[in-house]
Amino acid sequence: MIDLYYWPTPNGHKITLFLEETGLPYRILPVDIGRGDQFKPEFLAIAPNNRIPAIVDHDPPGGGAPVSVFESGAILLYLAEKTGRFLPAELRGRVETLQWLFWQMGGLGPMAGQNHHFAQYAPEKLPYAIERYVNETNRLYGVLDGRLADRAFVAGADYTIADMASYPWTVGWQRQGQNLDDFPNIKRWQEEIRARPATARAYALGEHYASRGATVDEEAKRILFGQTAASIRPR
Repeated sequence: MIDLYYWPTPNGHKITLFLEETGLPYRILPVDIGRGDQFKPEFLAIAPNNRIPAIVDHDPPGGGAPVSVFESGAILLYLAEKTGRFLPAELRGRVETLQWLFWQMGGLGPMAGQNHHFAQYAPEKLPYAIERYVNETNRLYGVLDGRLADRAFVAGADYTIADMASYPWTVGWQRQGQNLDDFPNIKRWQEEIRARPATARAYALGEHYASRGATVDEEAKRILFGQTAASIRPR
């Protein structure tokens, strides 16, 4: 059994996409990030960066004590290696998949996240910041669209963890100030992934937990965007 510490964010969706595809047994432990659940000591013990998602695998390969993993890319890699799925075993396919996984982790996710923040949540609309991150998101969409021009999925012919990592960060293209008509290869790729039954199940879970969570009111913004080192010190 895998315990998944989860909230319906793009990074949270990555892991439910994988788990629903593989049928690994798991249970969700919701971490309402708008209420500050990410600062609870029991969560920080397995996710010291106070970010979802995180997992605890109670049946790790080789047996022994449970294994905890934080950071969505590390979780995807761990689960792919555990199951032998969605990560090619041969060298070139593995390299293709991992470099695009890390591209998402280091580029698309952080830049789109800053885009969301300055365009949607910042108390002061700063034109320079909005333009900076909308443009950088646009550049990254262009990179992804070019990559998909001659292949079905990011790493080649097969669906992999590289797709699971990137897809949730492109679902919100409208909020990111993008026009999907400018990126026909991403549009086709999105439609193909959206049609997968596991994707439908993963996003249905997300809707369920989103409906239970706190709205992004001023208190939630203070919790989400006012964090310092003091936020994660033992209380």
